[in-house]
Amino acid sequence: MRVVFTPSGLSGTVPAGTTVLDAARLLGADIDSVCGGRGVCGHCQVAPTEGSFPKWGVTSGDDSLSPVGPTELLYDGRRPLADGCRLGCAAVLCGDAVVDVPAESQVHRQVVRKSVDVTGLVVDPLVSLAYVELPAAALGDAGSAAGTLMMALRTQHDLSLDHVTIGVLPRLQAAVAGGRATAAVRTDASGRRVVAVWPGFVDVAVGVAVDVGSTTIAAHLCDLATGEVLASAGRMNPQIRFGEDLMSRVSYVMMHPGGERDLTAAVRRALDELIGELLAEAGLTRDRVLDVVAVGNPIMHHLLLGIDPTALGTAPFTLATAAAVHGRATDVGLDLPWAALYVGPCIAGHVGADTAAAMLAEGPHRGDAMQLLVDIGTNAEIVLGDRHGQWAASSPTGPAFEGAQLSCGQRATVGAVERVRIDPATLEPRLKAIGCAAWSDEIGFDAAVTGVCGSGIVEVIAELFLAGVIAADGTIDGAAAERSARVVPDGRTFAYVLHEAGPTRLLITQNDVRAIQLAKAALRAGIDLVIERAGHPVVTDVRLAGAFGAHLDPRHTMVLGLVPDCPLDGVRAVGNAAGAGAVRALLSAAERAEMEAAAGGVVKVETATEPRFQELFVAAMAFPHATAPSPHLAGHVRLPQRTAARRPRRKGSGRDRP
Repeated sequence: MRVVFTPSGLSGTVPAGTTVLDAARLLGADIDSVCGGRGVCGHCQVAPTEGSFPKWGVTSGDDSLSPVGPTELLYDGRRPLADGCRLGCAAVLCGDAVVDVPAESQVHRQVVRKSVDVTGLVVDPLVSLAYVELPAAALGDAGSAAGTLMMALRTQHDLSLDHVTIGVLPRLQAAVAGGRATAAVRTDASGRRVVAVWPGFVDVAVGVAVDVGSTTIAAHLCDLATGEVLASAGRMNPQIRFGEDLMSRVSYVMMHPGGERDLTAAVRRALDELIGELLAEAGLTRDRVLDVVAVGNPIMHHLLLGIDPTALGTAPFTLATAAAVHGRATDVGLDLPWAALYVGPCIAGHVGADTAAAMLAEGPHRGDAMQLLVDIGTNAEIVLGDRHGQWAASSPTGPAFEGAQLSCGQRATVGAVERVRIDPATLEPRLKAIGCAAWSDEIGFDAAVTGVCGSGIVEVIAELFLAGVIAADGTIDGAAAERSARVVPDGRTFAYVLHEAGPTRLLITQNDVRAIQLAKAALRAGIDLVIERAGHPVVTDVRLAGAFGAHLDPRHTMVLGLVPDCPLDGVRAVGNAAGAGAVRALLSAAERAEMEAAAGGVVKVETATEPRFQELFVAAMAFPHATAPSPHLAGHVRLPQRTAARRPRRKGSGRDRP
């Protein structure tokens, strides 16, 4: 019978009667088990998925796994069995199945880069706390608890209020009964009002800034008064099990009536759990959260809000709304009784609130020099501009930069190769893997290498190009086999052996190179199109944003031609710019207004319907580029001569290998 594990996509055939845990071990799926399958630890929890999955040719039903048995019924470990989950060590496969492995059950959980830069931010709070002492109520008083609180705020804090919000009223009398209370007062375009109240003295209220990415959800818990980031965390977006990229998730909705509800429920549940983790780390309760700011690409934006995203899957890619959305956190299923919700503005059908937030953080609309801001993910967002004008586009790069669809690719987890250097003479590699500080040729290198993540893929292909193993057209040159045993035949093409230890053999295949070529050509063509529309300005300031862009080496980035040639020191990584912008919008009313104004002034460039895009795409397939010169890059590296790849000759033969 066939079993598929998500989000990894690993699949295979196993004998009937195999437990899910044993099947995962056979196929190499990543499931934790501290107790060794005895049904004690609860670390191997999995979530069976029901439905038809044409992608894998599998139909998974409620009879795909054995019924719940004694081991699960009697389980009382420290980690409770989550709703809808089964113990992988106890659930037996009875038919074809698709099984989701939650992040909490994975040994190699994704490393989420969670730093956020708010340099220069001036806190401009929308909410403030006010402690008041209240007179005791007496029989015959004509007032009310709300009136008494508002009077105290006016007399003790000189705060004139419009009203107490309806959500506060059920808890108001109990909060003020002791004669001392703290009120949270919110001031915005809608007026000034009490939005929360606690008995006694409270001096900390917090907000959450969230970047809802298609791959990763990153969140930051911030003190609304001081601007301090109290905790940061991230997790994989569970929607991945419905599709690796955005369009595959839209396709899921199109093929499964009501599928948008599944996607919405998954992301909301993950976000609520992530906020719970942040609060636990900070030692705070949910009633201390007063504001949530969320940004994301248009499809994530729509799904978080419960909007069917299918209109974004076909031209003219019409948004349900481009304006910022205001509401309550409870409107999107978050268990935050006092919190307001603000979802940032979108720019276009494929350029979302995450790009608006990145603009707020990096400020292409504020500077005199032309800035190119690129957020590289499964869908790359591109912004070019200065204070006189801004242009934006998106480009469908796909998941290759994140390790997907590659023979040795994986996400950025412990054991993934993230840095590569190749000796141009011997073609011997040096590696650095996540979780190990040493390089592979240094003492102390003890990494259990499991695959190659996005930054490692970029570096190894760039290094192979510089070493002459890969030609400018992307062909792996079989003649390099005469120079090194690491270049090996692979069917009708050739591959490079990057790493070999025990059963682990990591190859860079011709298909891997083509996948990266297609992804980088889509990105570069989008950038070139935007530059054309802006009148071909000189760009000397390139900023790479996002979890992937944050770990790209500028030199390798330009060798591949991901970005146009420019001074090497003008290319820099800026981390999670969207998350930084969300934090700024959380902590400042002025920055919120600036983000909305900036988003509204951008000129949209639609790559999906632009005839010129295909021509630019073809030129961008070459390394670094088929026609664009690279004078700045040539000053730092020796670029190979443009020659066609050769096939090696057989020994004793004057003919090329067939």
